[in-house]
Amino acid sequence: MLIIIGIAIAISIQIFVGLLIGSLQKTLVDRTIGESPHITILSSTDISTMRDWEILVKEIGSIDQIKATAVSASANAFIEDGNRNRPIIVRGFNFDSVDSIYNIRGSLYEGRPYQSAREVLIGKDLREALEVDIGDKLVVKTPDGKETIFTISGFYDLGVASINEAWILTNLKTTQRIFDFGNRITSIEVAVKDVFAADTTARKIEKLLDNDDIEVNNWKEQNEELLSGLEGQRMSSIVIQVVIIASVVIAISSVLAITVLQKSREIGILKAMGIKDLATSLIFIYEGFLVGLIGATLGVILGLGLLYGFNASTTSAGGVAIVDLYIEYDFILTSWFIGLAASTFAGILPARKSLKLSPVEVIREG
Repeated sequence: MLIIIGIAIAISIQIFVGLLIGSLQKTLVDRTIGESPHITILSSTDISTMRDWEILVKEIGSIDQIKATAVSASANAFIEDGNRNRPIIVRGFNFDSVDSIYNIRGSLYEGRPYQSAREVLIGKDLREALEVDIGDKLVVKTPDGKETIFTISGFYDLGVASINEAWILTNLKTTQRIFDFGNRITSIEVAVKDVFAADTTARKIEKLLDNDDIEVNNWKEQNEELLSGLEGQRMSSIVIQVVIIASVVIAISSVLAITVLQKSREIGILKAMGIKDLATSLIFIYEGFLVGLIGATLGVILGLGLLYGFNASTTSAGGVAIVDLYIEYDFILTSWFIGLAASTFAGILPARKSLKLSPVEVIREG
């Protein structure tokens, strides 16, 4: 029972730590770049805009790893805020395509999605700073002094203060017209299926387009400190799991080895009665297998219980969890198998000890 409990606790800690760190990593990535482009294509020339972007978008779409592609026309501008001009960024999108990257419709907490060329969406922080409401007018000034009046149709919250207080969202053609871009755009934004392979996909795009007038950036290049922290978490999780499994093997081997000494007289009698050495040694292999089977199964149940308990205890009153749980069934199955294999392997040492016992000497010496 002590061995089974020990295995259960060890496997539960392995599953709890492994799944928690894995969930924490994915939560950090999702909340950092989940609703933002993973790859951004910009002009590398002195002119910030790009021509013939339709051809580029079509070529990028041929790559299997691409999940969504959207184009943007963005430029700096100003709006009146009391006695000063507040700098903002006017971002023009095709809302049907960009929604799959930024989820703008899902981030609207008041108002309605964009419908007219004279309407804009503004962020939560900018709304609070300007003290405006749905239907209010907003005067946007370009750097060359041109003024355009928009109607506020809705308010969004993308979860990033720097975006919420600076971005004004409008239609792609509206931005192109205001800033005299013609049919040009300023960026192509791409979402990929595997965010951790964004750098690999970016290199494929760069090779496919083979254009010196553009540059291809990806989120991994811009978030090196975050990636370094995630890698540190992953390595610490591996070290913890290796130490846990090593302690399980040592503990089970020690207990079963002592059992061989305690049961040496019985083993000697069994051998004297005709039981083969191999059959005697298999007793300890079977024992290691059975306690591993029971202990690893209980450990999986206990580990998941700890994980869900932690998640429930750290969820705020509003129902927002600190860490979003991602249950990796492959990891759970691997942990269960490792526990079972480690326990079975731990029975080899006592099994070898039982092979060396001589029935005559054991019975004679008691």
